[in-house]
Order: sequence, then C-alpha cells, then structure tokens
Amino acid sequence: MGTTTLRQLNKFDETPASLADATVILIDFQNTYTHGTMELDGWKDAVAEGKRLLAAARAAGATVIHVQDKGYQPDTEDGQIIADVAPIAGEGRVIKSVPNAFHETNLATLVKEAGHENVILAGFMTNMCVLFTAQGAFLNGFRPTVVAKASATRSLPTTAAGQEHISAQQIHDGALATVTELYGIVVPTVNDLA
Repeated sequence: MGTTTLRQLNKFDETPASLADATVILIDFQNTYTHGTMELDGWKDAVAEGKRLLAAARAAGATVIHVQDKGYQPDTEDGQIIADVAPIAGEGRVIKSVPNAFHETNLATLVKEAGHENVILAGFMTNMCVLFTAQGAFLNGFRPTVVAKASATRSLPTTAAGQEHISAQQIHDGALATVTELYGIVVPTVNDLA
C-alpha cells in the first residue's frame, strides 16, 4: 500500500536544493565518531561524501557553516572536526549544546545573512543532530535538503521482541524517512542535488 507524506498533503515543493542557491551546513563531523564507544557505522563513507559535498559547495561559492557539539569539547582532539571536512578561513562555525543546531545558537542568523531559503545538511548522527537540525531548519522557515550518503549513525538497543539491536542502516533510513515525511527533502548523494 502506498502512502502520502505530510509534505505531499501540504503541497510542499519537492525540488532538492542546489549548491548555487543554498547554505551548506555540516553537522558534527567530529573525531569522536571515528573510534571507540561513539564510532558510527559507515563513517568513512559519510566523510568521503561529506568531502565531496564540501568541495562542490566551495566550487559553487556556497556559504558553508560547520557545526560542532559542545559536549565533545570542540577544542580537544575528539571534539575537533575531521580533517577531510575541516573549515577554512571564511566559513562559519557554530557550537551547539543540543541536537537541533538552531536551538540557542546564531545559526538561523548566519543562514539569513547568507540570503538563502534552502539549506543542505549532512553529518553525524543521522537520527539525532541531522534529523533535529532539519526540523529546526523547517521550523525557522528554511527548506532543508539532507544528503543521505554524507550522514551516518550507529546501531542502538531495542525492546522489540526478538531483537537486541536495531541496525545502523535501519536507524539511518528511519531518520531520513522522518525528514521526508515533513521537514525536508532527502537526496542519496551530492550528485542528486538540483
């Protein structure tokens, strides 16, 4: 049985953002997600796609904003942004303390100053900071597009009968389905941006 999303019911535009007309927000691409307890499934592939997104954004002259989670102490090795997607001079930086990077930060102001309604999101973790930042973008009147391959998460415990864990892929897919239900558009890769 097919389903109709809330976006479709509201007749929202389903055109993905283009790099020429968007602000790119890279969320929590921090070293802590590459090892140990917080290591994400597929983080290497996500960083590689994030690197492609960042290079394309720079080539298009898009405004780029890097977000870091304060809880991972951004000035420590674990809290620093992974070298392949690290900011360069002139790119914005926002430090957040909750999954929604718009909450109690200047992110909305930076996006408004960039002059674009469209935002392109990618990063870690799909089911937390990417999802809730997409929601925050939507609630602030922006049009988020999430790049699926440039985002990643990890498996989590579940209370579902017969299961101990939900796979990272299921969690990733579920979070992206939540985005497409209402908050924004999801594209598979950088190549799928309008």
